Amino acid sequence: MSAALAAILDEDPFPVPPPRGRPARRIRDDAEAIAVAREVARTIAAGAVERDQERRLPYEEMDLISDAGLLAITVPKAFGGAGVASGTVAEVIAILSAADGSIGQIPQNHFFILEALRLEGSEAQQRFFYARILDGERIGNALSELGTRTAQDHATRLGRTAEGLRLNGRKFYSTGALFAHWIAVVANDDENRSTIALVPRDSAGLTVVDDWSGFGQRVTGSGTTILDNVAVHPFAVISLRAVFERPTSMGPFAQIMHAAVEQGIARAALDETIRFVTTRSRPWKDAGVDRASDDPYTVAEVGELKIRLDGSQALLTRSGRFVDAAQHAPSTEAVAAASVAVAEAKVASTEAALQIASKLIELAGSQATLTRHGLDRFWRNARTHTVHDPIRWKYRAIGDYWLNGINPPRHGAI
Repeated sequence: MSAALAAILDEDPFPVPPPRGRPARRIRDDAEAIAVAREVARTIAAGAVERDQERRLPYEEMDLISDAGLLAITVPKAFGGAGVASGTVAEVIAILSAADGSIGQIPQNHFFILEALRLEGSEAQQRFFYARILDGERIGNALSELGTRTAQDHATRLGRTAEGLRLNGRKFYSTGALFAHWIAVVANDDENRSTIALVPRDSAGLTVVDDWSGFGQRVTGSGTTILDNVAVHPFAVISLRAVFERPTSMGPFAQIMHAAVEQGIARAALDETIRFVTTRSRPWKDAGVDRASDDPYTVAEVGELKIRLDGSQALLTRSGRFVDAAQHAPSTEAVAAASVAVAEAKVASTEAALQIASKLIELAGSQATLTRHGLDRFWRNARTHTVHDPIRWKYRAIGDYWLNGINPPRHGAI
């Protein structure tokens, strides 16, 4: 801890909220993280259709994920965590997303903030927040806003007053905030520098409104966060600007998790296609076969979908190695290579999820449109999540890199 920070804490101790109050598993390594994710996913998948149709928010499911230790897998080994590889983080998110696309998206911003803490947090900040995360606490986001010029612009302010630092603003797309113990708020300070303020969920003046009405990803809790003169301790502030001013893994790490959400949705959609076609669907009369799974056009389509899915998986796995390289030895070249590799994976997983989710209904037939099956959720979830950042810009970034030697911009959306 720096002498300056120690002096601040002596004069104004950090008000520590009560701990979560229940133990969380300590995952030791990558293999255990994936095994635990598969175990948790089996439980989550059982209620996915009902949660989507009834818009039943996953409080219990998020507690299950916390209890299993999955939200602490990126805590570095030096602080008691597993410090898993980026590809493992992506695989865990893909596994959860295959079980329920909404739930698979919720940890993305949690891990994003932990990466910011790793890159820019002080040792004292890291020790405090990592310990809380290892105990199963969750971070929700209050990053994006409505009404600004772009989704990356922020009107929310972290201002210094006579009473100390105060947050004021209004956020939307606050994924996971309803289920969180801490809310990570992106705001500009008095010098217009982008910061992250970590504030307890029950802070005075902080209100999370359940008003998300998207037709997909319906139970992510991505609604409004209102900040009315919310007190912020200096100990809980991290520079967001700093992690993008220099070459860091922040951007590609954020994006590999988005690619993983789509990969998980694509996997589940193909599994449902195969299950439905082999157990319920009827062949087209001109096929001259008794089973839909023997229809030659259906067989060919499923073959194509499997190739697309495996191709996007290969790109996702490959991109994890690039992100790890950028984390271990950050440089302009390493970060640019990681960003492009992840962009390639994100394009492939986006197109796989959208195509497979649509083909599911086509190949399964008219029975697949019945509400009780809930098979439309895969396309709705994929389409909703994939507008997070448009792949048309990723195509351009990839082309510029390979054709013209131009590195992509350093931010969280490439």
